[in-house]
Amino acid sequence: MRGAILISGRGSNMTALLEAAKAPDYPVDFRLVISNVPDALGLATAGRFGVEAETIDHTGFDDRAAFESALNARLEAADIELVCLAGFMRILSADFVGRWPDRLVNIHPSLLPAYKGLHTHERALAAGETTHGCTVHLVRPAMDAGPILLQASVPVLADDTPDSLAARVLVREHEIYPQAVALLAGGGFEIDGDTVIRRSD
Repeated sequence: MRGAILISGRGSNMTALLEAAKAPDYPVDFRLVISNVPDALGLATAGRFGVEAETIDHTGFDDRAAFESALNARLEAADIELVCLAGFMRILSADFVGRWPDRLVNIHPSLLPAYKGLHTHERALAAGETTHGCTVHLVRPAMDAGPILLQASVPVLADDTPDSLAARVLVREHEIYPQAVALLAGGGFEIDGDTVIRRSD
């Protein structure tokens, strides 16, 4: 499948996807990286992988609809089939999400449905959780509410800070995001509405 990655910052999960896609049998060819932030560090990283990288600055548009229209037009012009969000810090409208049914994927730093939104590690620590983690899911109009593809957990340690917990979760993010995207592109999931069933090998 022809893939694109949307970023807003350093793009560490983008890097994990591009590294995985170097394997000859990886089922996604990432052809485009788009950032909504002009100086996002991930743009240079994408260039080092030989992937076309560009900016569509959301601040240059009158409203979200205009920004999303330009974003969608660029994805369609590149014949993209699968879009991966990797630290893309814009909430996408129902209209945009509806244009990419079951072809828009995100990774979130919590074990959804727990801790949707921001500051997940601080909130997990404040709640006294003993387990935390990350989730790869299909995007739906409601924030962080789409069907779950894969999850990975880490223990919460007694001396954890938000930064130390985030670093440990990030290691697992880099493992399961490429795995989930490969399974999705390779037909490894059966998707029926908001129900996902992993096909047996």
